Amino acid sequence: MTKYVVRRVAQAIPVLFGISIAVYAILLAAPGGPTAKFAQNPRITNEQKEAFKHAWGLDQPIPVQYCRWMGFCNPDGEGLGVFIGPKGLPNFLPGALSGATNGVFHGDFGYSIESGEAVMDRIVRAALPTFILASFALVIWLTIAIVLGVTAAVKRYSWFDQVVTIFSYVGFAMPTFWLGIMLIYIFSGPGLNILPAAGMTETRLSPPFGSDQYWVYFGQKPLAALVDIGRHLILPVITLVVVNIAGDSRFIRASMLEALSQDYVRTAKAKGLSNRSVTFKHALRNAMLPVLTNIGLEIPFLFTGALVTETIFSWPGIGKLTIDATRSFDYPILMGVLLITAMLVVLANLLADLAYAFVDPRIKY
Repeated sequence: MTKYVVRRVAQAIPVLFGISIAVYAILLAAPGGPTAKFAQNPRITNEQKEAFKHAWGLDQPIPVQYCRWMGFCNPDGEGLGVFIGPKGLPNFLPGALSGATNGVFHGDFGYSIESGEAVMDRIVRAALPTFILASFALVIWLTIAIVLGVTAAVKRYSWFDQVVTIFSYVGFAMPTFWLGIMLIYIFSGPGLNILPAAGMTETRLSPPFGSDQYWVYFGQKPLAALVDIGRHLILPVITLVVVNIAGDSRFIRASMLEALSQDYVRTAKAKGLSNRSVTFKHALRNAMLPVLTNIGLEIPFLFTGALVTETIFSWPGIGKLTIDATRSFDYPILMGVLLITAMLVVLANLLADLAYAFVDPRIKY
């Protein structure tokens, strides 16, 4: 298995290299390019635009720009770092905001055009809320999807199977943004008004999540802080769970039906094994093989979150960060998020392949 892992990691290197080129090329070719932010403010002069391009190395050939971003090339001098100030005007900071970064290859994704903050610091701060939301949603929807899918397959064509089928069709066709808005209207509107509609914490009771003051508050009142986060989790988790259960339960049902029709299942029944043993020890274990592939593709969700759901509920995670960066033309943030997501997808596929051997001992690497 060690040789297999080494070989897969070696194969992933050119894939990630190609993805980095694609990410850089696509965002560079976006309408307006990295300087599109300036088009929103007529007070910015041409001299300031040119200074911005020079500070970020945008006046150099594209291969050199990519080389600087990746960290394969040394920049020419310290230069000036630039970020967009509170009034929309470019602010110039001495130091390494532009060229003196180590580059992506060294773990340095540069600095935000909007705030001047390091991209990795901004991403790390947004990753924790996304991980909290996504991990709760992922555990709940996979558990319910497996239970519904297995039960529907075992009780094929029963009333339970029909109900699950109808729920799956309705849930799968339901737009995420519509479900989120309806939940806010029902549970946070003037009617019930029992759950918070946005954010991660109640700012009237606690400091903003992730700040130093918040962790002090959390240490003083851990139970109140956890209850507050839990109340804010309910609606976005329901939004994610309903939509994803609908698709995964049908996928698991189809895999179980195929496994239950195999000869080894009939042989196990002929030996007199109990239905529970046949279902969970024989059929489910083999039916999980294609399901693991689907789960592997969902692992990056723990980092990327859900763009629509986080935006609707103002959840301060990676999804909302991506939308905000897109609106403000903050290309370093977008490039960092996309590249890290690509690495997680490659890693998740490797983990899914390795998990096959634990589910099915017949698979050898």
